[in-house]
Amino acid sequence: MVTATTERRRRGRGHLQPTGRHRGFEATENFSAGFQALAHLALDGAQVSARAIDLLTGRVLFSVDDHVVLPTASIGKVLLLLEVSARLGVGGYSRYDILDRTSPDEVEDSGIWQHLHTPALPLADVASLVGAASDNLATNVLLRRVGLDAVRERTDELGLQRTALLDRVRDRRGPDDAPQLSVGSMDELVWLFAAIARGEAIDATTSYRVADWLALNVDLSMVASAFGLDPLSHVRSDHNLTLFNKTGTDKGLLSEVGVLRGPRAGVAYGVTLSYRDDRLADRLSARQAMHTIGLDLLEYVH
Repeated sequence: MVTATTERRRRGRGHLQPTGRHRGFEATENFSAGFQALAHLALDGAQVSARAIDLLTGRVLFSVDDHVVLPTASIGKVLLLLEVSARLGVGGYSRYDILDRTSPDEVEDSGIWQHLHTPALPLADVASLVGAASDNLATNVLLRRVGLDAVRERTDELGLQRTALLDRVRDRRGPDDAPQLSVGSMDELVWLFAAIARGEAIDATTSYRVADWLALNVDLSMVASAFGLDPLSHVRSDHNLTLFNKTGTDKGLLSEVGVLRGPRAGVAYGVTLSYRDDRLADRLSARQAMHTIGLDLLEYVH
């Protein structure tokens, strides 16, 4: 079901042709508004990469330079969650294993464990913190447990060549550290999230466990801001919509990958914007573009 206003938006759209500068731009009629929003950012100098596919058929609904590798901030934490999930139940790993936080794990910015007094949590709770709040401290604790090399090996096994978690989370990056927490291309990341949704990332149990952790995500400030869901409570279907997603944010960087299901269809989507963040207006324009893409996705599934 859609409103009369939504129907007018649909009827009023024409097919937007790619510009010569960005031959990687391609969109169906249903996604012309989001396409236009991203095109405006690109013309202003932003680096744009995006992709959306129909979850059932795999049909590409929207693509903008989706093969380009860009920084993705916290998106790479999904690769860590996949490795952790795959190890549960094998090799002596249990969701009830108690993980201690140590001084080298301490880091600021996103997350809530840094504000809690408890020095230790069960492994599954630590993973839930990563899914729900992109918790940096919890990320470092999990990485210390499984090892970055194991995450890289798992990434290779999944066939991802342009997507990687490069390092632990750091408050400051020195010349000897990886310049980014993670990088990725939207074609690979959208494929990965679609595989998780279908239970095909490693195996069904691993996939669905990761999807459950990501469904806790409270950050619905980008693409998902258009879906009308409660940021603090959207694990269950709401108005026939279900969502799991992961976001990444840095100075001049917005990134989101997710899976949205509705009564008419399901989509896997991903958007990364690298833009000049000199003014508040620049940031607001970038977030508005992501919101516009979200409206297009909502129309398609609902």
